[in-house]
Amino acid sequence: MTETIETYQTLTTTTTTDALDRLAPELESARRYAVRALAPRTVETYAEQWKYFVGWCAGHGVEPLPAAPTTLAAYLAGQADAGKSASTISVSASAIRRAHSVAGHADPSTHPMVRETAAGVRRVVLRAQKQSAPAEVADVRAMVAALDASPSNGLGRVRDRALLLVGFACALRRGELVALDVADVEFVPAGMAVTVRQSKTDQEGVGCVLSIRYGNHPESCPVRALRAWLDAAGIVDGAIFRSTKTHGQIGDRVTSDYVARIVKKAATKAGLDASKFSGHSLRAGWATSAAKAGVNDRAIMDRGRWTSRTTVDKYVRRATGFQTSPDGLVDL
Repeated sequence: MTETIETYQTLTTTTTTDALDRLAPELESARRYAVRALAPRTVETYAEQWKYFVGWCAGHGVEPLPAAPTTLAAYLAGQADAGKSASTISVSASAIRRAHSVAGHADPSTHPMVRETAAGVRRVVLRAQKQSAPAEVADVRAMVAALDASPSNGLGRVRDRALLLVGFACALRRGELVALDVADVEFVPAGMAVTVRQSKTDQEGVGCVLSIRYGNHPESCPVRALRAWLDAAGIVDGAIFRSTKTHGQIGDRVTSDYVARIVKKAATKAGLDASKFSGHSLRAGWATSAAKAGVNDRAIMDRGRWTSRTTVDKYVRRATGFQTSPDGLVDL
């Protein structure tokens, strides 16, 4: 937002004083609309990614603004080598492009070297991501049971089991999960209503309310797990999922990367192959489990906020491939 305001200040210096006076009310209104061009969560994410880029540039002795194409290409490659997801790398590139646009600099991502590097990164990283396994119902229950059996970090354990269960039940993206605030959850007799205020497919911030019923199994019920975490941590407002410290103090909101770490950590404790799971496994696992249970495609799309059938069809095919296979009719 600050960058947008500074841009308006720069642009208005090219206009005569008389004209500025005549347009003052309209310009102020235009500024208010401009700073809302992106969803608040997107603005925060861009700011975070820009901060990382600036820090990386400082460590390598190169300029972040304007960034040379070689600088951006090296940064994107470095992110891929560090194991960042394709979506994280894409958001990072978008943040860098926006920073250059707002500052009036040429977009370095249009350079052929950067385009080729980005294309290679997408191809390699997406191929690796496709190998991530969905964490289905049995997997999530095993992960939660393994956490329950762990004798260490009692408060953190309560948080992690709630994070896994809510992330799965709501089919949330990592960013959506960690962005949840107490005000986004309403506990009701049947369960809880969870409002997802911003998501990748909802830049206008219309929001979506998910109705999550009490689970049939108390030990893996997302409603009970979330209530237990909030009560244990004494959280009554602000961020739901926060870090915990040695003596039980509650810290700041956890990051999206933490979701991936806890999924792998819980998978390891459960005796599963952690290398097959990622932060996306909870969301993919719900969709796959729902398809296997016979949930209709429309309901799956609604829960996951998918706007295209392409992704949902992928989960349905994975879940029902053997049932719908023609091999029973065309047999060898």
